[in-house]
Amino acid sequence: MTPSLVLVLAVGAFVTAGVYLILERSLTRVLLGFILIGNGVNILFLISGGAAGGAPIVGLTADEDMSDPLPQAMVLTAIVITLGLTAFVLAMAYRSWQLLGHDEVQDDLEDRRIARIAAKNAPTVAGADNDDSSDFEINIDADAISARDETSDSSEQDEVKND
Repeated sequence: MTPSLVLVLAVGAFVTAGVYLILERSLTRVLLGFILIGNGVNILFLISGGAAGGAPIVGLTADEDMSDPLPQAMVLTAIVITLGLTAFVLAMAYRSWQLLGHDEVQDDLEDRRIARIAAKNAPTVAGADNDDSSDFEINIDADAISARDETSDSSEQDEVKND
């Protein structure tokens, strides 16, 4: 059996759009990305199952006419996993909306510090090394002041900026 080109393109479109949405900062878009990838993988499982056949019950259908039950079981399992993941991400987005007023993931100061250290220690092109490392100085306090701390009151942030 050769799969339908439309189904193969649908799988590619769902997975591509899902990966794009997962890379966004908004948890709502991440949730939609998980759902799209889950649906794309379910269609892929059904395509890989082959042609439709009779019920896989011994004695009811001839062995060569039976459909493969494994892809159906995999799709059922994938549906349950996608439902659980959807509930978890939806709960995180709702909690973020309650606490912060939006569902975007904020920057992490420690990640930025580690990225700067990695950039400082990265190998350079031969002959391009210079002794001036002032461009790579790490100032955590300046990062902490410039970053938006969404766990505190805005009045506390105004006091820090005015000092």
